[in-house]
Amino acid sequence: MIDPVVARLRTNGPARSINRTQSPVRALGVPWGTIMLGSLTPWMPIIAPAPILPPLGFMMLIAWRLGRPNLLPLWAGFPLGLFDDLFSGQPLGSGILLFSLSLIAIDLIEIRFPWRSFWLDWLSAGTLLLIYLAGTTLFTRVPLTDLQVQLVGSQLLFCVVLFPIIARTTALLDRLRLQRVRRLD
Repeated sequence: MIDPVVARLRTNGPARSINRTQSPVRALGVPWGTIMLGSLTPWMPIIAPAPILPPLGFMMLIAWRLGRPNLLPLWAGFPLGLFDDLFSGQPLGSGILLFSLSLIAIDLIEIRFPWRSFWLDWLSAGTLLLIYLAGTTLFTRVPLTDLQVQLVGSQLLFCVVLFPIIARTTALLDRLRLQRVRRLD
C-alpha cells in the first residue's frame, strides 16, 4: 500500500505541492541587469587621478558566460556592448565589437575545452581583459606613452585580481536567479 502523501508527490512533484516555482522574469533578467549595472559604474562619483576603475560590465559578461555558457545568446554582445558604449564614454561601436568578439572567443574556448577548470577560466578571463583594455585604449586614440602603458597595466592587474570575486558574485546571483518563489494562482 502506497502512502497517499507519497502518491501525491509522485503525481504533482515536490515543487507543485509546496506552491513554489522559478520566476521567469528573474531567471532571464538577473544576468542582463547585472551586466548593465556593471556598465553603469563609470557614473559612480569616484574621483581618481588615473583610470583605475575596472570595466565591471565586461567582467560581469565574462563571468556569466564562463559560469553559465548557454545562458546568454551569442548575439547578446550587440545590445550589451551598445549599452556599455552609451554609458562608459567609449567611442560608439567599441563595446559592441569587443563584447561580441569576446562572446565568440568564449564560445570557441567552450568548444575546445568542454571541461574547464577555475585556472583555465581565470586565464581566459585575463586574456580577454587584456585584449579589451588594449582595444579600448586604441579606440580612444590616446597617445601611448610610458605612463599610459603603466596605467593600463595596473588596471589590468587590478581586473585580473578582482575577477575571482566577480565570478563568485555571479555564482551567488545565479543562485538568487534560480531560487523558487511563491506561485500565485
